[in-house]
Amino acid sequence: MSGIFEDKVALVTGASRGIGAATAKALAAQGAHVIITARTAKDLEAVEDEIFEAGGSATIAPLDLTDGDSIARLAAAVTERWGKLDHLVLNAAMLGTLAPVPAIDGAEFARLFTLNVTAQQVLIASFDALLRKSEAGRLIALTSSVGATPRAFWGAYGASKAALETLVRSYGEEVKNISAVRVAIIDPGKTRTKMRAAAYPGEDPSTLKEPSVVAHAIVDMLQHACETGTRIAVDG
Repeated sequence: MSGIFEDKVALVTGASRGIGAATAKALAAQGAHVIITARTAKDLEAVEDEIFEAGGSATIAPLDLTDGDSIARLAAAVTERWGKLDHLVLNAAMLGTLAPVPAIDGAEFARLFTLNVTAQQVLIASFDALLRKSEAGRLIALTSSVGATPRAFWGAYGASKAALETLVRSYGEEVKNISAVRVAIIDPGKTRTKMRAAAYPGEDPSTLKEPSVVAHAIVDMLQHACETGTRIAVDG
């Protein structure tokens, strides 16, 4: 399949469903070879099948992002097979329990930050060299409005997204003058996902936009040169 991303290699985390799966399909539809990661191999295989049936190409990489060694092994495999990475989409995250700050469970808080922040730093560290080998390396991180505007009961998740934004933007500032790598952040807004349903169980899902809308916004951002640190919110 040819397209605007022909000969490009992309890695999308949390790609077994929702925005991650939709993004992987959208990238593959434009010619990119997409590496898709998540913990559940069966769900990844279903996404891979859809990509293949549409004429695209993908590689599944079932792994637990909280295991730093597994990320290092994936980076080594990508280095050996492709020698570069053009697009890195940091989508994987956990919501955790919505609770007042004094009532946050310490163990869950640690797990949430391990995935939402620490694992993202490990991904950046592991794929930095490969992104720099691309003619136009791009990193996009998915955030939330609560990362910029605190909201009651969202302290844990919001704090993790605020930390992620700072981490990603700092990386962008570090590499923008010494490489072609550019970094951007996308707030998907109200989207029909499993995480959204967990946060708002009484909400009518038919009032929410499909994950494909966010995926198209990500593809558009990857297609066009953007200033490092760009942050957009997807309306609809």
